[in-house]
Amino acid sequence: MAQSITGEAVMRHLEQFQAIADAHGGSRALGTPGYALTAQYIEQQLQGAGYTTKRDEFEVVSQEILKYAVTVDGITSAPAMGVPFGATVGTGPDGVDGTIVRPVDLAGEGCRASDWAGVDAVGEIALVTLGACSFLEKSMAAATAGADALIVANTADVGLAGEFSEQDALTIPTIGVSGTQAAALTATAGTVLGITIVERTTRIPTFNVLAETSTGHRTNTVMAGAHLDSVPAGAGINDNGSGSAALLETALVLAKSGELNNQMRFAWWGAEEVGLVGSINYVGELLQNDPSELEHMVGYLNFDMVGSPNHIMGVYDANQSSYAAPLVVPPGSLRIEKLFTDYFDSIGQPWVDTPFDGRSDYFGFLLTGVPSGGLFTGADGIKTPAEAALFGGTAGLPHDPNYHTAGDRLANVDPAVLDVAARAIGFVTTTLAIDDPAIDGSATDGSAIAGPAIVGPVANGPAVNGPAINGVAPGN
Repeated sequence: MAQSITGEAVMRHLEQFQAIADAHGGSRALGTPGYALTAQYIEQQLQGAGYTTKRDEFEVVSQEILKYAVTVDGITSAPAMGVPFGATVGTGPDGVDGTIVRPVDLAGEGCRASDWAGVDAVGEIALVTLGACSFLEKSMAAATAGADALIVANTADVGLAGEFSEQDALTIPTIGVSGTQAAALTATAGTVLGITIVERTTRIPTFNVLAETSTGHRTNTVMAGAHLDSVPAGAGINDNGSGSAALLETALVLAKSGELNNQMRFAWWGAEEVGLVGSINYVGELLQNDPSELEHMVGYLNFDMVGSPNHIMGVYDANQSSYAAPLVVPPGSLRIEKLFTDYFDSIGQPWVDTPFDGRSDYFGFLLTGVPSGGLFTGADGIKTPAEAALFGGTAGLPHDPNYHTAGDRLANVDPAVLDVAARAIGFVTTTLAIDDPAIDGSATDGSAIAGPAIVGPVANGPAVNGPAINGVAPGN
Protein backbone atom coordinates (compact mmCIF):
# COMPACT_ATOMS: atom_id res chain seq x y z
CA MET A 1 0.00 0.00 0.00
CA ALA A 2 2.79 2.41 0.82
CA GLN A 3 4.19 1.82 -2.66
CA SER A 4 0.81 1.89 -4.44
CA ILE A 5 -0.66 5.07 -2.96
CA THR A 6 0.94 8.17 -4.45
CA GLY A 7 0.63 11.86 -3.97
CA GLU A 8 0.10 12.13 -7.71
CA ALA A 9 -3.08 10.04 -7.48
CA VAL A 10 -4.29 12.05 -4.49
CA MET A 11 -3.64 15.28 -6.40
CA ARG A 12 -5.91 14.07 -9.21
CA HIS A 13 -8.78 13.86 -6.71
CA LEU A 14 -7.90 17.33 -5.45
CA GLU A 15 -8.06 18.64 -9.00
CA GLN A 16 -11.67 17.46 -9.09
CA PHE A 17 -12.40 19.08 -5.72
CA GLN A 18 -10.96 22.37 -6.99
CA ALA A 19 -12.92 22.23 -10.23
CA ILE A 20 -16.15 21.59 -8.30
CA ALA A 21 -15.48 24.56 -6.03
CA ASP A 22 -14.56 26.85 -8.93
CA ALA A 23 -17.82 26.01 -10.68
CA HIS A 24 -19.95 26.63 -7.59
CA GLY A 25 -19.00 29.86 -5.90
CA GLY A 26 -15.49 28.92 -4.80
CA SER A 27 -16.52 26.92 -1.73
CA ARG A 28 -17.35 23.39 -0.56
CA ALA A 29 -18.88 24.48 2.74
CA LEU A 30 -21.84 23.10 4.67
CA GLY A 31 -25.07 23.34 2.69
CA THR A 32 -23.48 24.37 -0.61
CA PRO A 33 -23.63 22.67 -4.02
CA GLY A 34 -19.84 22.40 -3.78
CA TYR A 35 -20.15 20.13 -0.76
CA ALA A 36 -22.88 17.99 -2.29
CA LEU A 37 -21.00 17.51 -5.57
CA THR A 38 -17.71 16.68 -3.85
CA ALA A 39 -19.55 14.02 -1.85
CA GLN A 40 -21.10 12.73 -5.09
CA TYR A 41 -17.65 12.46 -6.69
CA ILE A 42 -16.37 10.43 -3.72
CA GLU A 43 -19.42 8.17 -3.82
CA GLN A 44 -18.98 7.50 -7.54
CA GLN A 45 -15.32 6.64 -7.08
CA LEU A 46 -16.09 4.27 -4.20
CA GLN A 47 -18.98 2.60 -5.99
CA GLY A 48 -16.78 2.07 -9.03
CA ALA A 49 -14.32 0.22 -6.77
CA GLY A 50 -17.06 -2.06 -5.44
CA TYR A 51 -18.06 -0.29 -2.24
CA THR A 52 -21.65 0.26 -1.17
CA THR A 53 -21.88 3.84 0.09
CA LYS A 54 -24.29 5.30 2.61
CA ARG A 55 -25.28 8.85 3.44
CA ASP A 56 -25.59 9.37 7.17
CA GLU A 57 -28.01 12.30 7.26
CA PHE A 58 -28.38 14.86 10.05
CA GLU A 59 -29.27 18.51 10.55
CA VAL A 60 -27.07 21.38 11.60
CA VAL A 61 -28.42 24.38 13.45
CA SER A 62 -27.00 27.51 11.87
CA GLN A 63 -27.22 30.69 13.88
CA GLU A 64 -26.64 34.28 12.84
CA ILE A 65 -26.12 36.89 15.55
CA LEU A 66 -27.87 40.00 14.23
CA LYS A 67 -27.06 42.19 17.22
CA TYR A 68 -24.87 41.75 20.29
CA ALA A 69 -24.34 44.50 22.85
CA VAL A 70 -23.22 44.69 26.48
CA THR A 71 -23.48 47.57 28.95
CA VAL A 72 -21.74 47.80 32.32
CA ASP A 73 -23.44 50.21 34.74
CA GLY A 74 -25.11 51.83 31.75
CA ILE A 75 -21.92 52.31 29.74
CA THR A 76 -21.72 50.43 26.45
CA SER A 77 -18.79 48.05 26.19
CA ALA A 78 -17.03 48.59 22.87
CA PRO A 79 -16.15 46.09 21.59
CA ALA A 80 -18.87 44.15 23.35
CA MET A 81 -17.54 42.16 26.27
CA GLY A 82 -17.51 38.38 25.86
CA VAL A 83 -19.00 36.18 23.16
CA PRO A 84 -22.54 34.80 22.83
CA PHE A 85 -22.70 31.02 23.04
CA GLY A 86 -23.54 29.30 19.79
CA ALA A 87 -27.17 28.14 19.75
CA THR A 88 -27.99 30.39 22.69
CA VAL A 89 -31.52 31.71 22.90
CA GLY A 90 -31.81 35.44 22.34
CA THR A 91 -32.86 38.23 24.66
CA GLY A 92 -35.15 39.99 22.22
CA PRO A 93 -34.37 43.45 20.80
CA ASP A 94 -34.82 45.23 24.14
CA GLY A 95 -32.25 43.06 25.90
CA VAL A 96 -32.12 42.19 29.60
CA ASP A 97 -30.34 43.81 32.51
CA GLY A 98 -29.76 43.15 36.16
CA THR A 99 -27.21 42.99 38.92
CA ILE A 100 -24.65 40.20 38.83
CA VAL A 101 -25.35 37.30 41.18
CA ARG A 102 -23.22 34.25 41.99
CA PRO A 103 -24.13 30.72 43.08
CA VAL A 104 -23.33 29.54 46.60
CA ASP A 105 -21.38 26.35 45.78
CA LEU A 106 -17.71 26.51 46.74
CA ALA A 107 -16.36 26.49 43.19
CA GLY A 108 -19.00 28.90 41.88
CA GLU A 109 -19.91 26.53 39.04
CA GLY A 110 -23.70 26.71 39.45
CA CYS A 111 -24.41 23.21 38.20
CA ARG A 112 -27.52 22.38 40.25
CA ALA A 113 -30.60 24.16 41.47
CA SER A 114 -29.28 23.69 45.03
CA ASP A 115 -26.24 25.81 44.11
CA TRP A 116 -28.61 28.78 43.95
CA ALA A 117 -30.34 28.13 47.27
CA GLY A 118 -30.93 31.41 49.10
CA VAL A 119 -29.76 33.56 46.16
CA ASP A 120 -32.27 36.12 44.87
CA ALA A 121 -31.52 35.60 41.18
CA VAL A 122 -34.94 36.53 39.77
CA GLY A 123 -34.51 39.07 36.99
CA GLU A 124 -30.74 39.26 37.53
CA ILE A 125 -27.63 38.21 35.54
CA ALA A 126 -26.05 34.99 36.80
CA LEU A 127 -22.27 34.52 36.66
CA VAL A 128 -20.69 31.07 37.03
CA THR A 129 -17.26 29.61 36.45
CA LEU A 130 -16.21 26.94 34.00
CA GLY A 131 -16.33 23.54 35.66
CA ALA A 132 -17.01 19.85 35.42
CA CYS A 133 -20.72 20.06 34.56
CA SER A 134 -22.06 20.92 31.14
CA PHE A 135 -22.97 24.33 29.78
CA LEU A 136 -26.53 23.07 29.41
CA GLU A 137 -26.75 22.18 33.11
CA LYS A 138 -25.37 25.60 34.10
CA SER A 139 -27.84 27.52 31.95
CA MET A 140 -30.81 25.41 33.04
CA ALA A 141 -29.90 25.76 36.73
CA ALA A 142 -29.60 29.54 36.43
CA ALA A 143 -32.90 29.66 34.55
CA THR A 144 -34.59 27.65 37.30
CA ALA A 145 -33.26 30.17 39.83
CA GLY A 146 -35.00 32.93 37.86
CA ALA A 147 -32.00 34.63 36.21
CA ASP A 148 -32.58 36.43 32.92
CA ALA A 149 -29.15 35.66 31.44
CA LEU A 150 -25.99 33.69 32.24
CA ILE A 151 -22.30 34.52 32.02
CA VAL A 152 -19.84 31.61 32.01
CA ALA A 153 -16.34 32.71 33.04
CA ASN A 154 -13.24 30.89 31.87
CA THR A 155 -10.80 29.85 34.58
CA ALA A 156 -7.95 31.31 32.52
CA ASP A 157 -7.35 34.76 31.08
CA VAL A 158 -8.63 33.78 27.63
CA GLY A 159 -12.09 34.19 26.16
CA LEU A 160 -14.67 31.44 26.21
CA ALA A 161 -16.63 30.90 23.00
CA GLY A 162 -18.95 28.11 24.06
CA GLU A 163 -21.76 26.43 22.21
CA PHE A 164 -24.82 24.34 22.95
CA SER A 165 -25.65 21.37 20.76
CA GLU A 166 -29.01 22.98 19.96
CA GLN A 167 -31.33 25.68 21.26
CA ASP A 168 -33.20 24.62 24.37
CA ALA A 169 -36.23 26.49 25.71
CA LEU A 170 -35.18 25.62 29.27
CA THR A 171 -31.99 27.69 28.97
CA ILE A 172 -31.45 31.45 29.15
CA PRO A 173 -29.31 33.78 26.99
CA THR A 174 -25.70 32.73 27.69
CA ILE A 175 -22.34 34.36 26.97
CA GLY A 176 -18.72 33.48 27.75
CA VAL A 177 -16.05 35.78 29.18
CA SER A 178 -12.41 35.52 30.23
CA GLY A 179 -11.35 35.14 33.83
CA THR A 180 -10.08 38.73 33.89
CA GLN A 181 -13.35 40.10 32.54
CA ALA A 182 -15.29 38.14 35.17
CA ALA A 183 -13.05 39.48 37.93
CA ALA A 184 -13.66 43.04 36.76
CA LEU A 185 -17.43 42.50 36.75
CA THR A 186 -17.47 41.15 40.29
CA ALA A 187 -14.94 43.55 41.80
CA THR A 188 -17.68 46.00 42.78
CA ALA A 189 -20.89 44.85 44.45
CA GLY A 190 -24.10 45.79 42.67
CA THR A 191 -22.65 46.02 39.15
CA VAL A 192 -25.53 46.23 36.66
CA LEU A 193 -25.00 44.40 33.41
CA GLY A 194 -27.09 44.73 30.27
CA ILE A 195 -27.02 42.08 27.54
CA THR A 196 -28.70 42.21 24.14
CA ILE A 197 -28.60 39.20 21.81
CA VAL A 198 -30.74 39.24 18.69
CA GLU A 199 -30.26 36.04 16.70
CA ARG A 200 -31.70 34.12 13.77
CA THR A 201 -31.58 30.32 13.68
CA THR A 202 -32.02 28.02 10.69
CA ARG A 203 -31.67 24.25 10.29
CA ILE A 204 -29.48 22.97 7.45
CA PRO A 205 -29.73 19.33 6.30
CA THR A 206 -26.42 17.66 5.47
CA PHE A 207 -24.74 14.26 5.66
CA ASN A 208 -21.62 12.16 6.20
CA VAL A 209 -20.50 9.72 3.51
CA LEU A 210 -19.76 6.20 4.80
CA ALA A 211 -18.35 3.08 3.16
CA GLU A 212 -16.94 -0.15 4.53
CA THR A 213 -15.11 -3.18 3.22
CA SER A 214 -17.13 -6.31 2.47
CA THR A 215 -14.54 -8.53 4.17
CA GLY A 216 -13.02 -8.54 7.65
CA HIS A 217 -14.39 -9.33 11.08
CA ARG A 218 -17.16 -6.90 12.04
CA THR A 219 -16.18 -7.37 15.69
CA ASN A 220 -12.78 -5.86 14.80
CA THR A 221 -13.71 -2.71 12.90
CA VAL A 222 -11.10 -0.07 12.20
CA MET A 223 -12.49 3.30 11.18
CA ALA A 224 -10.72 6.06 9.27
CA GLY A 225 -12.16 9.51 8.68
CA ALA A 226 -11.55 12.95 7.23
CA HIS A 227 -13.84 15.94 7.12
CA LEU A 228 -15.13 16.84 3.68
CA ASP A 229 -16.49 20.36 4.21
CA SER A 230 -14.53 23.56 3.72
CA VAL A 231 -15.11 26.91 5.36
CA PRO A 232 -17.30 29.32 3.33
CA ALA A 233 -14.31 31.51 2.46
CA GLY A 234 -12.67 29.05 0.10
CA ALA A 235 -12.35 25.69 -1.59
CA GLY A 236 -10.58 24.07 1.36
CA ILE A 237 -8.18 22.03 -0.75
CA ASN A 238 -5.72 21.48 2.10
CA ASP A 239 -8.37 21.88 4.82
CA ASN A 240 -9.55 19.30 4.33
CA GLY A 241 -9.55 18.22 0.73
CA SER A 242 -6.09 16.77 1.35
CA GLY A 243 -7.20 14.36 4.07
CA SER A 244 -10.40 13.49 2.21
CA ALA A 245 -8.56 12.75 -1.04
CA ALA A 246 -5.83 10.72 0.67
CA LEU A 247 -8.49 8.68 2.44
CA LEU A 248 -10.36 8.14 -0.83
CA GLU A 249 -7.25 6.89 -2.62
CA THR A 250 -6.50 4.58 0.33
CA ALA A 251 -9.99 3.08 0.11
CA LEU A 252 -9.69 2.62 -3.67
CA VAL A 253 -6.36 0.82 -3.45
CA LEU A 254 -7.45 -1.25 -0.44
CA ALA A 255 -10.43 -2.51 -2.47
CA LYS A 256 -7.95 -4.40 -4.66
CA SER A 257 -6.25 -6.12 -1.72
CA GLY A 258 -8.52 -9.14 -1.37
CA GLU A 259 -9.64 -10.65 1.93
CA LEU A 260 -9.04 -8.59 5.08
CA ASN A 261 -8.86 -9.83 8.65
CA ASN A 262 -10.54 -6.76 10.09
CA GLN A 263 -13.28 -4.65 8.61
CA MET A 264 -12.35 -1.14 7.48
CA ARG A 265 -14.97 1.60 7.63
CA PHE A 266 -14.33 4.94 5.96
CA ALA A 267 -16.06 8.23 6.74
CA TRP A 268 -16.07 11.64 5.08
CA TRP A 269 -17.50 13.89 7.76
CA GLY A 270 -19.88 16.78 7.16
CA ALA A 271 -20.16 20.00 9.19
CA GLU A 272 -16.77 19.64 10.87
CA GLU A 273 -16.01 23.31 10.38
CA VAL A 274 -19.01 24.34 12.48
CA GLY A 275 -18.08 22.22 15.48
CA LEU A 276 -17.27 18.61 14.54
CA VAL A 277 -21.00 18.06 14.15
CA GLY A 278 -20.95 15.16 11.67
CA SER A 279 -18.56 12.95 13.62
CA ILE A 280 -20.04 13.79 17.03
CA ASN A 281 -23.53 13.11 15.70
CA TYR A 282 -22.35 9.75 14.31
CA VAL A 283 -20.75 8.68 17.60
CA GLY A 284 -23.73 9.94 19.60
CA GLU A 285 -26.18 7.97 17.45
CA LEU A 286 -24.14 4.80 17.92
CA LEU A 287 -23.90 5.39 21.64
CA GLN A 288 -27.65 5.79 21.93
CA ASN A 289 -28.93 3.28 19.40
CA ASP A 290 -26.20 0.70 18.72
CA PRO A 291 -23.50 0.72 21.42
CA SER A 292 -22.23 -2.68 20.26
CA GLU A 293 -20.89 -0.96 17.13
CA LEU A 294 -18.70 1.19 19.34
CA GLU A 295 -17.63 -1.82 21.38
CA HIS A 296 -16.48 -3.51 18.17
CA MET A 297 -14.63 -0.42 16.96
CA VAL A 298 -11.03 -1.07 17.90
CA GLY A 299 -9.48 2.05 16.45
CA TYR A 300 -10.14 5.36 14.67
CA LEU A 301 -7.70 7.12 12.33
CA ASN A 302 -8.11 10.84 11.60
CA PHE A 303 -6.63 12.77 8.70
CA ASP A 304 -7.21 16.52 8.77
CA MET A 305 -4.83 18.64 6.66
CA VAL A 306 -1.99 16.54 5.25
CA GLY A 307 -0.60 18.82 2.53
CA SER A 308 0.33 22.04 4.33
CA PRO A 309 2.75 24.26 2.37
CA ASN A 310 4.91 25.23 5.39
CA HIS A 311 4.40 21.83 6.91
CA ILE A 312 5.33 19.73 9.85
CA MET A 313 4.74 15.98 9.89
CA GLY A 314 2.65 15.71 13.03
CA VAL A 315 1.59 12.43 14.64
CA TYR A 316 -1.09 12.63 17.33
CA ASP A 317 0.64 12.42 20.71
CA ALA A 318 -1.11 9.43 22.27
CA ASN A 319 1.59 8.81 24.87
CA GLN A 320 1.51 12.52 25.78
CA SER A 321 5.28 12.74 25.67
CA SER A 322 5.05 16.35 24.45
CA TYR A 323 1.46 17.49 25.08
CA ALA A 324 -0.94 16.68 27.90
CA ALA A 325 -4.34 15.81 26.47
CA PRO A 326 -7.48 17.48 27.91
CA LEU A 327 -9.24 14.10 28.11
CA VAL A 328 -8.41 10.44 28.70
CA VAL A 329 -6.55 8.90 25.76
CA PRO A 330 -7.40 5.18 25.51
CA PRO A 331 -4.28 2.97 25.84
CA GLY A 332 -4.65 1.43 22.38
CA SER A 333 -3.99 4.85 20.88
CA LEU A 334 -0.30 4.34 21.67
CA ARG A 335 -0.21 1.47 19.20
CA ILE A 336 -1.59 3.70 16.46
CA GLU A 337 0.97 6.40 17.22
CA LYS A 338 3.78 3.84 17.15
CA LEU A 339 2.68 2.45 13.77
CA PHE A 340 3.03 5.92 12.25
CA THR A 341 6.30 6.80 13.96
CA ASP A 342 7.88 3.41 13.19
CA TYR A 343 6.93 3.82 9.55
CA PHE A 344 8.41 7.31 9.38
CA ASP A 345 11.58 6.14 11.16
CA SER A 346 11.91 3.28 8.66
CA ILE A 347 11.98 5.70 5.71
CA GLY A 348 14.04 8.41 7.42
CA GLN A 349 11.15 10.88 7.57
CA PRO A 350 11.30 13.34 10.51
CA TRP A 351 8.13 13.70 12.57
CA VAL A 352 6.94 15.57 15.63
CA ASP A 353 4.14 15.11 18.13
CA THR A 354 0.92 17.02 17.58
CA PRO A 355 -1.59 17.40 20.43
CA PHE A 356 -5.01 15.87 20.91
CA ASP A 357 -6.44 19.37 21.45
CA GLY A 358 -10.07 18.69 20.48
CA ARG A 359 -9.93 20.49 17.15
CA SER A 360 -10.78 17.60 14.86
CA ASP A 361 -13.03 14.59 14.43
CA TYR A 362 -11.10 12.19 16.67
CA PHE A 363 -12.63 14.00 19.64
CA GLY A 364 -15.96 12.17 19.82
CA PHE A 365 -14.22 8.82 19.42
CA LEU A 366 -11.78 9.53 22.24
CA LEU A 367 -14.63 10.63 24.48
CA THR A 368 -16.33 7.27 23.99
CA GLY A 369 -13.16 5.28 24.60
CA VAL A 370 -12.19 4.39 21.01
CA PRO A 371 -8.37 4.36 20.55
CA SER A 372 -7.46 7.05 18.04
CA GLY A 373 -4.58 8.53 16.11
CA GLY A 374 -3.62 10.06 12.80
CA LEU A 375 -1.64 12.70 10.96
CA PHE A 376 -1.69 16.50 10.79
CA THR A 377 0.72 18.68 8.82
CA GLY A 378 -0.26 21.99 10.41
CA ALA A 379 -2.81 24.81 10.24
CA ASP A 380 -2.54 28.20 11.95
CA GLY A 381 0.31 27.25 14.27
CA ILE A 382 3.54 29.17 13.74
CA LYS A 383 6.54 27.20 12.52
CA THR A 384 9.38 27.21 15.02
CA PRO A 385 13.08 27.37 14.13
CA ALA A 386 13.40 23.77 15.34
CA GLU A 387 10.59 22.67 13.01
CA ALA A 388 12.18 24.56 10.11
CA ALA A 389 15.44 22.72 10.78
CA LEU A 390 13.60 19.38 10.64
CA PHE A 391 11.20 19.97 7.75
CA GLY A 392 12.47 23.01 5.84
CA GLY A 393 10.15 25.91 5.17
CA THR A 394 10.07 29.27 6.95
CA ALA A 395 10.13 29.77 10.69
CA GLY A 396 7.83 32.48 11.99
CA LEU A 397 5.08 31.83 9.42
CA PRO A 398 1.97 29.64 9.84
CA HIS A 399 2.19 26.00 8.79
CA ASP A 400 -0.57 26.86 6.33
CA PRO A 401 -0.64 30.60 5.55
CA ASN A 402 -3.85 30.04 3.54
CA TYR A 403 -5.73 28.38 6.40
CA HIS A 404 -9.46 29.25 6.29
CA THR A 405 -9.00 31.72 3.44
CA ALA A 406 -9.77 31.88 -0.27
CA GLY A 407 -6.09 31.05 -0.83
CA ASP A 408 -6.58 27.43 0.25
CA ARG A 409 -6.42 26.21 -3.33
CA LEU A 410 -4.74 23.41 -5.26
CA ALA A 411 -1.68 25.53 -6.08
CA ASN A 412 -0.96 25.97 -2.38
CA VAL A 413 -0.88 22.28 -1.44
CA ASP A 414 2.61 20.81 -1.08
CA PRO A 415 2.65 17.70 -3.33
CA ALA A 416 5.79 16.30 -1.69
CA VAL A 417 4.42 16.26 1.84
CA LEU A 418 1.10 15.02 0.52
CA ASP A 419 2.89 12.07 -1.08
CA VAL A 420 4.66 11.14 2.16
CA ALA A 421 1.50 11.48 4.24
CA ALA A 422 -0.63 9.50 1.78
CA ARG A 423 1.81 6.59 1.78
CA ALA A 424 1.88 6.60 5.59
CA ILE A 425 -1.92 6.60 5.67
CA GLY A 426 -1.96 3.61 3.33
CA PHE A 427 0.64 1.74 5.38
CA VAL A 428 -1.05 2.15 8.75
CA THR A 429 -4.58 1.62 7.44
CA THR A 430 -3.60 -1.63 5.75
CA THR A 431 -1.57 -2.83 8.73
CA LEU A 432 -4.60 -2.48 10.97
CA ALA A 433 -6.88 -4.08 8.38
CA ILE A 434 -4.76 -7.24 8.07
CA ASP A 435 -2.78 -7.48 11.31
CA ASP A 436 -4.73 -9.28 14.05
CA PRO A 437 -1.94 -8.94 16.67
CA ALA A 438 -2.09 -5.18 16.23
CA ILE A 439 -5.69 -5.24 17.38
CA ASP A 440 -6.62 -8.28 19.43
CA GLY A 441 -4.23 -7.76 22.33
CA SER A 442 -1.50 -10.25 21.36
CA ALA A 443 1.08 -7.72 20.25
CA THR A 444 4.35 -8.53 21.95
CA ASP A 445 5.28 -4.92 22.71
CA GLY A 446 2.24 -4.46 24.97
CA SER A 447 0.80 -1.68 22.87
CA ALA A 448 -2.02 -3.54 21.14
CA ILE A 449 -5.21 -1.62 20.56
CA ALA A 450 -7.64 -2.21 23.38
CA GLY A 451 -11.38 -2.17 22.83
CA PRO A 452 -13.31 0.95 23.80
CA ALA A 453 -14.80 1.62 27.19
CA ILE A 454 -18.05 3.51 26.74
CA VAL A 455 -17.93 6.52 29.02
CA GLY A 456 -21.08 8.46 28.21
CA PRO A 457 -22.61 10.96 25.79
CA VAL A 458 -20.68 13.71 24.09
CA ALA A 459 -23.12 16.62 24.14
CA ASN A 460 -22.85 19.95 25.96
CA GLY A 461 -19.69 18.95 27.79
CA PRO A 462 -17.20 21.10 29.68
CA ALA A 463 -15.01 23.37 27.59
CA VAL A 464 -11.57 22.27 26.49
CA ASN A 465 -8.89 24.96 26.51
CA GLY A 466 -10.62 27.73 24.66
CA PRO A 467 -13.37 27.99 22.05
CA ALA A 468 -15.88 25.25 22.61
CA ILE A 469 -18.74 23.46 20.91
CA ASN A 470 -20.46 21.18 23.39
CA GLY A 471 -17.17 21.47 25.21
CA VAL A 472 -14.87 20.94 22.22
CA ALA A 473 -12.95 23.43 20.15
CA PRO A 474 -14.16 24.20 16.63
CA GLY A 475 -12.72 22.14 13.81
CA ASN A 476 -9.64 22.60 11.67
